[in-house]
Amino acid sequence: MKEYLDFKKARCKDCYKCLRDCPVKAIEVKDHQARIIKERCILCGRCTVVCPQNAKIVHSEKDVVEDLLLSGAEVVASVAPSFVSSFHIGSFAAMEKVLYKIGFSFAEETSVGANVVTKEYARLMSTGKYSNFITSACPALCRLIQEYHPDALKYLAQVDSPMVAHAKIIKAEHPQAKIVFIGPCIAKKREAYESGLVDGVLTFEDLRALMVERGLVFDEADSWGGTPSCRTGYANKSKAYPIRRGIIHSFERRPAGYEYFAVDGPERCVTVLENIDKVQGVFFEMNMCENACVGGPCSMVDEGGAVKAAFDVRTYVRKECESMPPERDDLQLPDVNIAKAYPKIGGTGSMPTEEQIIEILRKTGKTRPEDELDCGACGYRSCREKAWAVFNGYAGIEICLPFMRERAESMSYEIIHNSPEGIVVIDRDMNIVDINAKAKELLGITAVSLKGMPAVDFFNPSEFLIAYSEGKPLVHKRIYVMETKKHIDLSISILKNNDILFGIMKDVTDQVCYNERLSKMKMETLVTTDEMIKKQMRVAQEIASLLGETTAETKVALLKLKKTLQQEEDK
Repeated sequence: MKEYLDFKKARCKDCYKCLRDCPVKAIEVKDHQARIIKERCILCGRCTVVCPQNAKIVHSEKDVVEDLLLSGAEVVASVAPSFVSSFHIGSFAAMEKVLYKIGFSFAEETSVGANVVTKEYARLMSTGKYSNFITSACPALCRLIQEYHPDALKYLAQVDSPMVAHAKIIKAEHPQAKIVFIGPCIAKKREAYESGLVDGVLTFEDLRALMVERGLVFDEADSWGGTPSCRTGYANKSKAYPIRRGIIHSFERRPAGYEYFAVDGPERCVTVLENIDKVQGVFFEMNMCENACVGGPCSMVDEGGAVKAAFDVRTYVRKECESMPPERDDLQLPDVNIAKAYPKIGGTGSMPTEEQIIEILRKTGKTRPEDELDCGACGYRSCREKAWAVFNGYAGIEICLPFMRERAESMSYEIIHNSPEGIVVIDRDMNIVDINAKAKELLGITAVSLKGMPAVDFFNPSEFLIAYSEGKPLVHKRIYVMETKKHIDLSISILKNNDILFGIMKDVTDQVCYNERLSKMKMETLVTTDEMIKKQMRVAQEIASLLGETTAETKVALLKLKKTLQQEEDK
């Protein structure tokens, strides 16, 4: 399947904003990453507009167009009238000049085709076959009806879009020409591909990139040396197509018998399609983009600039109508058939049975009807719609935020309150966020509910205050609690993202007491040993003294014996 749109993997942040805003839920979230379900996507581009991370990837055809320009073929640009608001220029001549310098043979506004489409709308409405009438200029809207609201197909104008109608006119006049559409729309890429008439699509962002690469700027003052469009010289009110009520104002005379309403934005379009059978005789100018085409996903209108964008287009059309005569009856256009059939497109996804839905709901703790909050946080409008997405593999169980939060809180509660260690959680203002029974026991706290209470009312939080003020964790600080006569090893972690201090208290009283007893035994042993040494020294000294006296006496006796023996020998 041809690629048109996707998301950057590294930028998705599990916010589900794209899924909430997608009118057809053509986005799946797996492994914390949003992805386009291509077979469901209508390419309205709403997801790219609302994504806070700007994670869109609109697959560019810039290389394809550059190859066409280098091929030597006659390449014609069909430019959406919303160029006025995106590029802030007041004339098409400036656009023609830039496109000629880029390499296009000539350029023309898509409003040439829009003018033909408007006339065909008027003809169809005059037949009386349409009890309600829906315009077909927006390809994303047409796809929405074909795939998701086929009951409204009987109201959809069986007419080509202005882009395709213009392409048919160009092909009739230049059969060998290559046609490139330039506009703010992503859905035009698929429409162009399926038409077989348009050879490439450039978004306004792509065109800006081409201009930057070539060092080109718009200059409305200089004259242009190329051949101007062959259909200038008359006022074309269909240039107002890009703004709200632009199609309505493009009629020279509005066909009678209809009330005229402009509906823009995905939510409003879906609401109208869901209720369209309840009204009769209504002309619906419908556009999937908020503020119509000037708010297209690839326009370069600044956020909040929709009013200015609409004003620029209105001013452009008004000046042309004031300065140029009305369309001439003798203006000859090729006779092309712009009838278009919009068949029903088979939807994707299977419908689970009631039992299967109940089982999926049960996995997220929804066992009763009142458990189905239908909060929309996951991006789906109801818990049952989300169960359908899970059944079809478009979503995971875990994207139910209330369920995941409840489970996380339950897990954290179990961890904190069943921990063998004392745990206390304190906020930046030194108020207690949570505390378990073990911590109360160690600190001698008897109060039942402490959440939100100042920690200083129950224990000395100075270590927590120091850790927070210094922005450094505390590791195994030994403290003594007078109230309980407990020795505690305190460790404090700082959860900076939440301004929370997480304290763990380990009871080391037995270890401290054992160490104290051991120290006492060592001291007693040292004293005993010292006394024994002293006693042994005294004994040794006494023995030495006795040995000294005995030795002296023995010496005297032996000397006497020696002397006696010598005297006898001398005789």
